[in-house]
Amino acid sequence: MAEKNKITAIGRRKRSVAKVTLVPGKGNITVNGKDVNEYMPYKTLVMDLVQPLEMTENKDKYDIDVVVKGGGFSGQTGAIRLGITRALILANAESKPVLKANGMVTRDSRIKERKKYGLKKARRAPQFSKR
Repeated sequence: MAEKNKITAIGRRKRSVAKVTLVPGKGNITVNGKDVNEYMPYKTLVMDLVQPLEMTENKDKYDIDVVVKGGGFSGQTGAIRLGITRALILANAESKPVLKANGMVTRDSRIKERKKYGLKKARRAPQFSKR
């Protein structure tokens, strides 16, 4: 059941991984089987997530289905945004300069630093006691 006009891309941020599927439609966004406004707890996250669609004027041209795993809402939003950006570039390569100029194409590679032995966290040392 491979549709010709179905575009799939993957986005990652922190510990989140999002698989984004773009299908021509009316602009509905579904995240893990729920409407995006129902899934995301804050409107600012939804606004952040749809930025690439607004920049390329594709907000009402595609239905977006997302499967996202791992991380928190902020990381998941960033992963979905990158996935949408990559899918839009696959759909229309002419939209890449606009997205790149606004910093949408770059993967945010910041991840949590690992904990080191003898420390409480990655860099937090135990409290020093003189006596």
